[in-house]
Amino acid sequence: MSTVQTLVNVKKALSTLNPKQAREMSRRSLHIALNAANPEAYRRMEDFFLTDLSPARRRESSYSLTRGAATGGNYDLVIYDQTVSAPAHALVFEPDRPHHIVSRILDRHYDLGVPLARSFFPFRRPFIERVIAKTARENTLFSLATALPDIIPSFIELPWAIAEFASDTAFLTMNQVRMAFLIAGASDREVGYLEQKPEIATVIGSAFGWRALARQLVGKIPFGGGLIAKAGVAYAGTKVLGLSLEHYYSIGFTYTRAERDRLYADAFRQGKKVAQRILTSLRPDLAARYAAADSATASTPSSPAAALS
Repeated sequence: MSTVQTLVNVKKALSTLNPKQAREMSRRSLHIALNAANPEAYRRMEDFFLTDLSPARRRESSYSLTRGAATGGNYDLVIYDQTVSAPAHALVFEPDRPHHIVSRILDRHYDLGVPLARSFFPFRRPFIERVIAKTARENTLFSLATALPDIIPSFIELPWAIAEFASDTAFLTMNQVRMAFLIAGASDREVGYLEQKPEIATVIGSAFGWRALARQLVGKIPFGGGLIAKAGVAYAGTKVLGLSLEHYYSIGFTYTRAERDRLYADAFRQGKKVAQRILTSLRPDLAARYAAADSATASTPSSPAAALS
């Protein structure tokens, strides 16, 4: 498929992706009830939730926290300090390991991740890491499935059907743009194509570098072994992009080339392991054969950033 046709497919795919949902998620108001035994315990809980925020954001986010929840109140979350009795399976804040509550809340209420990350800094990186991991795994699975059509039924795990896309590049790019929307919303940034124009342009531009690298790997490794490497590229490209966006929104500039190359090398190795696990669970009869062929090259391919710079 030509570069022009691929670009047409990417444009068509992006036309179906509306940033409205991510924007609405980022603007969703939260109502969180806190229960503690005394004012000091309340302050301790509030200080944790409101840490490392700008004065304006801290003031706005503080309105989401209510001391002493009334019975039957309409709250998104009810959190108990360890100084008070709590119902079984309740969310309990422990001062000696405060970040434990973040993991428990995101495990149970992933759908609240964007507004929680936007409003409360302790949730920001943990939620973004989950978004990146989820998107990278989806793209790895898609990359495998486009090469092995008989595992397509597993696409119930993905948010879109494979039949809607003319190329894997179109799907991977759209999924990465969706990830960019979620990361922006979670980072308390504006969400949308115009609002994120430089970031979206980077996603689209890098897609062609990853596509070329994946094709190169498939051609180099014999007996179909390039499938694992190709899926590893899909994983690595998505993860490095997500980490770069998080880094940019956090401190205002991107990684250096050396930092990006290190991230890519680590992500590529991890991505091949993820691809191997997915293939083993879906088609154990093929997994061993592809793994053996893939071991023909143990080196990590260069990041396509060089070709794009």
